[in-house]
Amino acid sequence: MGDPLFNKYPDLSLSQHIFHITNPSSTPAIRNAALQKLQTAISSNAMAPLYRHLAHPTDGIMNATGEGTSSQPSYQLRRASSSAGQMLATKRPAKEGVLPWDEELYERLAKENEKELADIAKEEEEATEKAGETEVQAAKGKRAEFWTRVGDKDKAIAEFEEVFEKTGILGTKIDLVLAIIRLGLFFGDKLLVKKYIERASTLVESGGDWDRRNRLKAYQGLHLLTVRSHATAAPLLLDSLSTFTSYELCSYSSLVIYAVLAGSVSLNRVDFKTKVVDAPEIKAILGSSEEDKLSALAGTSSAGPSAGDEEMTDATTSTTTPKPAAVNLTTLGRSDAEKQDLETEVDFSAMSTLVSSLYRGHYQSFFESLGKVEEQFLSTDRYLFEHKGWFVREMRLRGYQQLLQSYRVVGLKSMANDFGVSIEFLDKDLSNFIATGRVPCTIDRVNGVIETNRPDYKNQQYADVLKQGDQLITKLQKYGQAVRLRGSERG
Repeated sequence: MGDPLFNKYPDLSLSQHIFHITNPSSTPAIRNAALQKLQTAISSNAMAPLYRHLAHPTDGIMNATGEGTSSQPSYQLRRASSSAGQMLATKRPAKEGVLPWDEELYERLAKENEKELADIAKEEEEATEKAGETEVQAAKGKRAEFWTRVGDKDKAIAEFEEVFEKTGILGTKIDLVLAIIRLGLFFGDKLLVKKYIERASTLVESGGDWDRRNRLKAYQGLHLLTVRSHATAAPLLLDSLSTFTSYELCSYSSLVIYAVLAGSVSLNRVDFKTKVVDAPEIKAILGSSEEDKLSALAGTSSAGPSAGDEEMTDATTSTTTPKPAAVNLTTLGRSDAEKQDLETEVDFSAMSTLVSSLYRGHYQSFFESLGKVEEQFLSTDRYLFEHKGWFVREMRLRGYQQLLQSYRVVGLKSMANDFGVSIEFLDKDLSNFIATGRVPCTIDRVNGVIETNRPDYKNQQYADVLKQGDQLITKLQKYGQAVRLRGSERG
């Protein structure tokens, strides 16, 4: 069905820069670098609509404090826009998170937009008069790409929809819908993304090609990650690792991060072993040794359930010899400039330790690496930031459950030492999970022990059968009344 179309814009890295500028966890250096990159992109791409949406003194979502210019007084604090919470790390950015407004710059960008639109309109008129429908559609596609590039979501979607209605090529229709999904991701519009992912799924099922089907997996997985459906997202993200081609969506390194985190918090122990710990694509990035990484890239590592634990090495005990970065499959065949644009250097040591220590039961190392993962990944990624508190809590719960399921009685002090925390912290943290029914155990502070309560699955299954049977009988009775099955009413 041809190469993917409309995949150049929007540039989702810009949305990450916007996040960095307003993220309280960002260092001044990161914040200033992100601001500079955003300003450069706005100027070079003539992004007048996006500039106004972000920086306008009265309407700009980044200037909630009413940042003015030298010739324009500051405004009073206004109510935070709902779209601000979708694009920004916080609905009320600090002074450092303000994008300066320049009226002259905006006017210049707006004039450039008008000139470019006039050229597109002229091209469309000439195509209508002298060329065929294909050339007309190409001109309309340019208009849609223009609005996408400059950051006007509503106008871009309207143009994409118009092109969609007049094209009969299935591959092009899928590309148009994927472009709208990226617009939704750029602006943090989860409802829009959900709507168009369902639409793309319908199109792909009706006969989409292999490449677009695989690209959609990554889109679906990323969306599910943003709405905290990690259990559903994990299989999609993990499957995408071996066939990833959606460079317009995120880098391969980011996909590995999303896949590992989603799998770590949602998969059972057996699947976690086969799909995360032993997955060749993940070992190529997170491998605890260079030999591990190279063997994974060569396809010699086993990702099956019989893979030996002896091949896993705890990252905390690895040697201090500097290790070269793993080969990134997404950069093969690309120029050095393209590689630099696609990937930034990422330290995966904390992620590697998190995976290894969780599986091997090194809980103190697990808790330490969890804190580093929160600081290094969860707090700095716009898709993960919103759910970082939930993720850390669920991972602590996973560690508690994994240890407690092997024992009937555990010493409170012993367990606290295993996790490297105080008895008071463990008591309070575990009590919250016990109160909500997440951990079947009781804490005996007098004797200093934790007693696990084995759930009675047989009695629970029996109760479920009775409950479902009652529900089925009720439904049958209602159905019988609705269709008048009684003999006296058939006549």
